[in-house]
Amino acid sequence: MTITTLCYIENDGKYLMLHRVKKQNDMNEGKWIGVGGHTEDQESPEECLLREVKEETGLTLTSYKFRGLVTFINSECESELMCVFTADGYTGELIECNEGELCWVDKKIVPELPTWEGDKVFLNLLLSEEKRFFSVKLQYEGELLVNTEIRLY
Repeated sequence: MTITTLCYIENDGKYLMLHRVKKQNDMNEGKWIGVGGHTEDQESPEECLLREVKEETGLTLTSYKFRGLVTFINSECESELMCVFTADGYTGELIECNEGELCWVDKKIVPELPTWEGDKVFLNLLLSEEKRFFSVKLQYEGELLVNTEIRLY
């Protein structure tokens, strides 16, 4: 199982979103997602988070919170355990991202953006001001979400 991180950086009622429009053979092509990526060998989720955010945005996180786990099961690729974070403090300036266009999006609009159907499940938890840690299991057949389980702790 692959371990990844995903972060929604907050500023002034907006999330920093990545519109995936640049990468070849991107399973997220055309979708809007937070920033993050795959852990490297011997890297903790927090180390991955800080590295990926810096690589993709140029920002250095100074305040972040581990919000939940998402288990992705897909009939067409390896299973993935994703560590979801939010961040509300950072230093630095945005850079050009080689995976897509970075854009600050009003949190009210975020659920309406084209994304994976299952992303809306954990985004709704984040946007609803849910404070509890969550574990979400999303089962896909190709791009079709066929099962969702949510646990709050």
